[in-house]
Amino acid sequence: MRSDAPPAPLGAETRKALLALAREAIRVYVTEGRKLRPGQDFPIVAPHPRGAFVTLKTREGDLRGCIGTVLPAGSLDATVARMAVSAAVEDPRFPPVKTRDLTRIRLEISALTVPEPVPDEESVEVGRHGLIVRLGNRTGLLLPQVAVDWGWSREEFLRQVCLKAGLPPRAWRAPGTVLERFEAEVWGEEP
Repeated sequence: MRSDAPPAPLGAETRKALLALAREAIRVYVTEGRKLRPGQDFPIVAPHPRGAFVTLKTREGDLRGCIGTVLPAGSLDATVARMAVSAAVEDPRFPPVKTRDLTRIRLEISALTVPEPVPDEESVEVGRHGLIVRLGNRTGLLLPQVAVDWGWSREEFLRQVCLKAGLPPRAWRAPGTVLERFEAEVWGEEP
């Protein structure tokens, strides 16, 4: 297998185990104040490193937290556990999840491929690619499902990732701008 080849898709049982891990990591942190340790507090089911985001939504489908990392650091299990806790208690847009909130949230996991440069804007596929834009000290990232959820065109997706970075809407065309794309396997708990 080439090192730049996308990772093999995760099986249904692995996806289910990662959702259970994310939920347990949040529960343990919120109720006991400690973080789960990979290989000690839970079995490793996805040992290969991958970037991942964990998204928390309310039962009504509203965003409640979303934090992740693009670059792999440790097993996917460890990344999911870490990002789940971060999404629950460190997303500055929302108050930290409390014990009473645990039954009111549902989880979604996005396991990412390694980002690659976007050769041209026409190569961005809505629903397939997530985007990262960087210019100076500003960075914006949008997961692939965001463009689909909002019904955005390719052009609007590119504008929105720039706005998320605090850049002008067409900054992806500016000299010095780095534009990357990635893919994600996305799954979550049923509403």
